[in-house]
Amino acid sequence: MSNNIENILNYKFSNRELLEDALTHSSYSYENKLDKNYERLEFLGDAVLQLIISEYLLLLYKDFDEGLLSRYRSHIVSEEFISKIASKMYLGEFMKMGKGELTTSGWNRPSILCDIFESLVAAIYLDGGYNEARRFVIEKFKDEIDNFIQNNKLYDYKSELQKITQKLFNTLPVYKIVKESGPEHNKTFTIDLYIADKYYSTGEGKTKKKAEQDAAKKAITLLNES
Repeated sequence: MSNNIENILNYKFSNRELLEDALTHSSYSYENKLDKNYERLEFLGDAVLQLIISEYLLLLYKDFDEGLLSRYRSHIVSEEFISKIASKMYLGEFMKMGKGELTTSGWNRPSILCDIFESLVAAIYLDGGYNEARRFVIEKFKDEIDNFIQNNKLYDYKSELQKITQKLFNTLPVYKIVKESGPEHNKTFTIDLYIADKYYSTGEGKTKKKAEQDAAKKAITLLNES
């Protein structure tokens, strides 16, 4: 078992007990009267993971301010994000769990997958040091992080445009709904954006907010090109 998981982690443990602890759920410990589980390692792994992701974002995305960095970090270290990566690594298959958890497919539960990933980060950190933990995390996270950020899923174009227009024109952008199309349950909104009474762009989206974000994104592109 340990060789297979080490291949997936791309890390060989000197202290195999750390690996065993990181993969042991409290239900298994209770049923087998053991005094170990991954919970203490998870506590440490959460902090180490936060540091690694913070460092990665800070060094690679130098144009992001503190607020945007915080929003991206919050999403990247969320249960949803981590559990998807853990699932792709099939970490659940290597966990030691009690019969009750196995019956309810606990090995596939997002909260547990997230916990087990964090416990493995801590185990690698304690066994091999920060650089090894960082290498492991970035190796597993890098593509997912870069893809998520490149799609700008958390980027607030409206706030960014507001900063630009205040600096350049000493005014705020104005958004005007010009069209609503489609049935009530599936509308598409069309919004025109004006700066200092001058038309700049048109945005579309399934909500007013998304249409405004689309218009703001296009306006920022135009202002950057001018």
